[in-house]
Amino acid sequence: MLGATGSIGSQTLDIIAAHPERYRATVLTAGTRVDRLVELARRFRPRLAVIARDELYGELRRGLEGSGVECAAGSEAFAACVEAPEIDMVLTATVGYSGLEPTIRAIRAGRDIALANKETLVVAGELITGLLASSSSRVFPVDSEHSAIAQCLRGEDPATVRRLIITASGGPFRTWTAERMLTARAADALNHPNWSMGAKITVDSATMMNKAFEIIEARYLFGIDAGRIKALVHPQSIVHSMVEFTDGAIKAQLGVPDMHVPIAYALGENSRLADAAPALTLEQMSSLTFEQPDPERFPCLTLAHTALERGGNVACTINGANEVAVDAFLHDRIAFPDIYNIICRTLDSVPFVASPGYDDLVATNAEARRIASELISH
Repeated sequence: MLGATGSIGSQTLDIIAAHPERYRATVLTAGTRVDRLVELARRFRPRLAVIARDELYGELRRGLEGSGVECAAGSEAFAACVEAPEIDMVLTATVGYSGLEPTIRAIRAGRDIALANKETLVVAGELITGLLASSSSRVFPVDSEHSAIAQCLRGEDPATVRRLIITASGGPFRTWTAERMLTARAADALNHPNWSMGAKITVDSATMMNKAFEIIEARYLFGIDAGRIKALVHPQSIVHSMVEFTDGAIKAQLGVPDMHVPIAYALGENSRLADAAPALTLEQMSSLTFEQPDPERFPCLTLAHTALERGGNVACTINGANEVAVDAFLHDRIAFPDIYNIICRTLDSVPFVASPGYDDLVATNAEARRIASELISH
């Protein structure tokens, strides 16, 4: 489990605890939350616990002394742990670019991937799909939207798919005016109406950048061109996504706003685990509404098609700049609309690479972060 201490990791461990006859957490990893990693490792007794920061190794080792759990630290240990021979599936639940290298190594090692780190396909969609074509690895999407699409596509002929419809809650600023959004602070953006998520993805929901990333991810997961993927605002977060077919039919997957179902569906390799989450009530289904997203107030949404139309390393640049800009916003260094502006200015400055390899993506990410940081500091 890459990212065991976050929201997705915690909910995955709920499912593992409910099905001990079927699953075991062999390796647990975390970025910086060493206390939480120690707590989880003592409870679930994996063979190995890995903290990404070298300087936290001593604290991890002391916390797990006498437990029998092995310890490791650092970026190499974080990436290499996915190659352990006893591992069948790797859950990638880290935030942002950090999920790319371990996912690549897991695919090369033939491990199945439960993919909750959307940035992996955003940054390196062509590279990842190429690797998958020559690997025994299978990818099971964990994002609720992509899990919903996968469920709707089961048993269907891909040639009959007209378009994919990815739903969005609209986030905390759905009803805010553009003028009011100028004054939005981090606490406002983190006040999501439906979902409990980490800070970075919650801000991405507020900007609708998460929907831009999900459109890019859907392009590579399902082999559908970008012109046939759209986002639709659905404030209740009950319909997780839809697929429209050429005969005019639309299939939708509905469920409570809870990640246990898509996680369980991925761990079950597209089979269902009983009682993964509470069932919907009739009252919850009685009033479902949909709206077109407003690209004037949420311009980050338009970056999906910018990335897919231009190709190359553009999405990698967008992601790197977004991670830096979101962090700056969370620390009150820039205003909410500046997130989009920083991304666009960074995109204008990073050299375009038409067919990037892994080293090109590493360089692009570093350059995008450097430029975005300079723009923010000035």
